[in-house]
Parts: sequence; structure tokens; C-alpha cells
Amino acid sequence: MTSIASAWRSAARTEAGKVRTRNEDAVLDRPQQGLWVVADGMGGHQNGALASRLVVDSLAALPDAGDLAQRLAQLRQCLHELNRRLGQTPTVTAAHPDPVIGSTVVALLASGARAVCVWAGDSRCYLWRAGRLYQLSRDHSLVQELIDAQQLTAEQAAQHPAAHALTRAVGAGEQLVLDILEFEVLPGDSFLLCSDGLYQELAPQALGAALSLPSAAQALQRLFEQALQGPARDNLSAVVIRR
Repeated sequence: MTSIASAWRSAARTEAGKVRTRNEDAVLDRPQQGLWVVADGMGGHQNGALASRLVVDSLAALPDAGDLAQRLAQLRQCLHELNRRLGQTPTVTAAHPDPVIGSTVVALLASGARAVCVWAGDSRCYLWRAGRLYQLSRDHSLVQELIDAQQLTAEQAAQHPAAHALTRAVGAGEQLVLDILEFEVLPGDSFLLCSDGLYQELAPQALGAALSLPSAAQALQRLFEQALQGPARDNLSAVVIRR
């Protein structure tokens, strides 16, 4: 699905991939509101899909009035409230023995020439600017903590058995801690929000090559074509945003 507004062009796509039968990711593509989101659910099939959908639907219902600071405050309040709701342990049954329910979130909120990225978990935000790729978000994962502590190299981290263990997510703890990065948007900037299922399939060079294409729709198509050439064991989600 491609959406068009006066200042922004964006395209979003999510699918189950080549192995999983159910998609636990969800995306939001609202260029008219200056709001884009990727959420990757966790906690088993129904729980994961429910959590990511709650994140996206709740953020979609936010008003788009006010300046960037006011909208950011509303977005943060919404996610904290969701964290409380999801943190209430679901009933454990024989059909659904896993009581965990939660979701990563990465959101891009824009107003005029300013934007803010908000995230919890390992879904990512990338910026393509002047021929260079920058990862704006930093994973909230056990592996990233080990890398930061210089106990693992990036190559070792990719093979670590706890590579998917998250240290933050909506619904994963009593207190939600969000990371927030505000910055100026320049003409020609491109952004990519994506779940780990997509970026783990593609090298940074492939991400940059796709984002260098003329349109958001073309970039999104290239990303999925290349990701689906690999094993695609996880769900795949991405939103490409252009100013």
C-alpha cells in the first residue's frame, strides 16, 4: 500500500515470510498525520499478533493536532498505558500456555522539518542521507548489551543463542522505558522502519541500495524481493518514508 501527502511519500508492507504461517507484525502508514509505526509481537501466535495490532491501532487513534512536542507526549502516554494493559498477565490455558504478551515498537513522528523516532525493542529505524546509511535506533536486546560491554563482536553476536532476547518491549515489564531521538529532516532524506525479520535478511549495503531508488514504493519492493530470496524464517515488515 502506497500513501501520498503533500510533504511526505511513504509505502508500507508486512507479510508472514516463507516459514511462519501467521504474521505477528503490524505496520502503520499515515503520511497525512506524519506518523509511521512498525510493531513486532511476541508471546506466541495469538498473543503476538494481538499485541502488535493493539500498538498500531492505539497509535493510529491519536489526534494529529498540536506541535511535535505535544504529539510526542501523547504518543508516549499511549505506549505507557498499553504497557500497563499488556502487562496484566493473560489467563493461562491448555490451548494458550504462554502467558507472555508484548510487542516491540518503532515509530517515526514528523512535523514540518522536525521528526522524532521513538522505540522499544529491536525493530529499527534507518536514515538514508546523502548516499550514506545511518541506524538511528539502537536495539534493546541482550546481544546489544554484550556488544556495548565489548564482551561480543558483531560477528559473534549474530551467532549467539540469545540473539533474539529483548531487554525492552511494550508489555514486557512493569515500567516501559522508551528511547527517543529528535532531529532535523533534510530534503531528500529517506527513512526505513523495519522488524528484525527484514533487516536480518539483508546487509546494510542492500538496505542502502534499496533506499537510493527513486520512490518509496520502488525501495519497498526491492527490500522485499531481496529478503524473500533468502530463508525469510521470520515475519517481514517495513515502512519506507521520503520527504
